[in-house]
Amino acid sequence: MALPVETLGLLLFVACLVAILSRRLRLPYSVGLVAAGLTLSIAPLSSEVPLGRDLLFNLLLPPLVFEAALQLEWKRFGRELPLTATLAFFGVPVAATIIAVSMHFGADWSWIGAGLFGMLIAATDPVSVIAAFKEQKADPRLSMVVESESLLNDGVAAVGFAILVGIAVGQDATPVALLSSLAWTVLGALFAGAIVAGFILLIAGRTEDHLVEFTLTTIAAFASFMLAEHFHASGVLAVLTAGLIVGNVGWRGAISEGARDHVTSYWEYVAFLANSVIFLVIGIHEAHQPFALLSWPIAIAVVATLIARLFSIIPLSILFQRSRLRIDRRFKTVLVWGGFRGALALALALAVPEAVPERLQIIVTAFAVVAFSVFVQGLTMPPLLRRLGLLTANS
Repeated sequence: MALPVETLGLLLFVACLVAILSRRLRLPYSVGLVAAGLTLSIAPLSSEVPLGRDLLFNLLLPPLVFEAALQLEWKRFGRELPLTATLAFFGVPVAATIIAVSMHFGADWSWIGAGLFGMLIAATDPVSVIAAFKEQKADPRLSMVVESESLLNDGVAAVGFAILVGIAVGQDATPVALLSSLAWTVLGALFAGAIVAGFILLIAGRTEDHLVEFTLTTIAAFASFMLAEHFHASGVLAVLTAGLIVGNVGWRGAISEGARDHVTSYWEYVAFLANSVIFLVIGIHEAHQPFALLSWPIAIAVVATLIARLFSIIPLSILFQRSRLRIDRRFKTVLVWGGFRGALALALALAVPEAVPERLQIIVTAFAVVAFSVFVQGLTMPPLLRRLGLLTANS
């Protein structure tokens, strides 16, 4: 179902009002958007606002991941990579396992349903995390660690989810088959992102027209995603790869020096649009979820998600305690409580196969965890950052 033009216009107008009010009230923008979406849910036009995997995952997520990766300076990203990669590549499976076990024994879900939910809700959502930390002007190193870890574990969760979906629909689940699938999902994504970014930069280097460069970078974001997904690799990892290459190699000459600020501003605007639509749509559809029917599974999921995040951060961060990458207690606290969930979790929940008996419960429970993340964690994050002294002086 397409989004009608008049409905899109209304959503963007509301997003502008929310942005103005949020800044004046010093509230997180995402919280204001979801609250506005809840209010809009009673409007007649709300029935015309679609929510599906295609909208969230295929249309809105690629530009957001690309914009975030575009802003990551490789030198700083690479400096923190051993830490952030460890938290992502090992932390996500740990968190997913804890959540899956909790839902299987606590809510009596099947192992495949519990496993899919555990994987889709284990990773923090880059849309929510990056938006929140940009607004609050948090400590530069903290922002880099949180944003990088979020982008990486986003990709890890997408890969793990794809493997579990394959098992759910009856694909070969032998160790060799699973390892082969994992290798292709990751390496295929890196290859797709690098190929698309390289090709786009080759063309961009032949022009100094910033409008053409806008268009080429837009193609890079969506083409890398679609190419990877077409060949059953991770679209999210492909976009992350393309964004990192364009943002670090492209600035050295392929993207004209005079166009750099234009391209950056363009992508900030695109991210603003996508971010606005995502959270407004989430708010509109939150109001129609039958939360009361699943109060016990929802309670288990919220608690298990917080506990899983704790156990996926604290033990792994101890490995770096005696190195230059050590993170202190304040950073650990923010990493645990700042594990927001958002569009990625809902996009993956909507992609759960019909064959999974708990599909509807998974979708409703994912909505509930996202609501908790936005309103409870989102509203308490600014005072937590201030209390821990992790805001920059000009914030």
